[in-house]
Amino acid sequence: MTSCSIEPPDATLPSASYQLSRRIFLRLLGLTYLLAFSSLATQIIGLVGTEGILPIGDHLNRAQELYGIDAVRRYPTLLWISSSDRTLMALSWGGVLFSGALMCGLAPRVMLILLWLSYLSLAVAGQTFLAFQWDALLLETGLLACFYAPRSSRPPLATEHLPARIGRWLLWWLLFRLMFLSGITKLASGDPAWANLTALSYHYQTQPLPLWTGWYVHQFPVWLHQVSAALMFIIELLFPFTIFLPARWQRTRLAGCVGLVLLQVAIGVTGNYGFFSILSVVLCLTLVDDHSWRQLLPARLCDFFPENAPSQAPHGWPVAVTVLGAAALIALSSVTFIREISRTLDSSGRPLVDLTWSDPVVEMIQPFRSINGYGLFRVMTTERPEIVIEGSHDGMHWTEWEFRWKPGDPMRRPRLAAPHQPRLDWQLWFAALDPRGDRYWLLPLMRQLLAGAPAVTSLMDESPFDDTPPRYLRLAYYDYQFTTPEERAETGTWWRRVFFDYLTEPVSLNDLR
Repeated sequence: MTSCSIEPPDATLPSASYQLSRRIFLRLLGLTYLLAFSSLATQIIGLVGTEGILPIGDHLNRAQELYGIDAVRRYPTLLWISSSDRTLMALSWGGVLFSGALMCGLAPRVMLILLWLSYLSLAVAGQTFLAFQWDALLLETGLLACFYAPRSSRPPLATEHLPARIGRWLLWWLLFRLMFLSGITKLASGDPAWANLTALSYHYQTQPLPLWTGWYVHQFPVWLHQVSAALMFIIELLFPFTIFLPARWQRTRLAGCVGLVLLQVAIGVTGNYGFFSILSVVLCLTLVDDHSWRQLLPARLCDFFPENAPSQAPHGWPVAVTVLGAAALIALSSVTFIREISRTLDSSGRPLVDLTWSDPVVEMIQPFRSINGYGLFRVMTTERPEIVIEGSHDGMHWTEWEFRWKPGDPMRRPRLAAPHQPRLDWQLWFAALDPRGDRYWLLPLMRQLLAGAPAVTSLMDESPFDDTPPRYLRLAYYDYQFTTPEERAETGTWWRRVFFDYLTEPVSLNDLR
């Protein structure tokens, strides 16, 4: 496989071309949407369907009783029309269909609007199960991509309008906020584990869904984890500024892109984060210009993308609409950016920047989840409590009911789930940190398991209770830690666990009705 043989671009050109880069970005974004929707399609009914853990129909009914007509604004979803299981599946598989169309380059702007609307509807429906930062990141990326995508249905590259520069900068500004906020919020939090660079010595075993590779990385000496944390801060705090370098510094910008991509690869190969790392890499690749892509692409693909294809600059009223819309988004996202940083407190306990004036604006845009603040793992979790579900037919003999992906049996190797995101397994990590606060969905989960609801039991691993649901369930509470190499060589276990207590007494279906 060889790259396209072309000469370097003329140094006198005012800016690099991003026409081919845009096409690659849109197809990769379509792939990311495809992964997200197909993952949801396999579990959305069990999570929020009619017989799911938190039925969306009940949720919308309560919202309407509480807020009246304003509930539609607070919870923007197509499921107001119908909240049936059939509608949930139609949105999920419709998203898969739209994703495929975007990957094929069919009516990209139309597909992006349909994808954004479908995913927003499901994100609202998903309640706590779709409240992750990468769900918001996908919505924001999809919305901004509408300003970057070509207007025509499927134009050949030779006649396609050049990408709007402001559309590209919207995506670059999002990439900057995502990466820089991920670093600065860790420092701003005052968390001692980040301050003394020891956070990564906890991270691999306390992350929501560890991967088997994380067990090996966890064994590194503390000093190496500290070096890794320092490199992470350098990448997250300094490399994003290469985005704003002028065109003549394109090589430096590309070097920054490589660093950001490598960080996401490191995250992706040591933990299960659904489509997050993929989406982050897709955003990073918008920094790669056409000339660089032609150096990387196999030579046979160059015939499909002629280098000197004539193209047109966008013109007319659509340009004015694009500029005005993009300017509004930049202004609103700048407010959320400053608000995120201003969470830092001074010695008197007051925010460093008073942004209370922006509360009404943020309250207005928040329901659409498309202009966000970011900052993963701003406080490092140093312990790993786990909730284990135990079932019994007689109340005397108890058997653990495993989940497919989260830690359970200490002998089981941590599994690869990504790019699929098992939402229930993920949410149980948060529930273990605050069991009392998550009772509102833990108890319905137990009720549906006792009732043998197929959509919910399908979210679990294979049932150890044959064809009959257990009569009783209880929640056990454990502390989990990775074993040492010596312990694993001796016992074959990946985890050692210590029993804390039972979070519930044995409960039957009648107790939970």
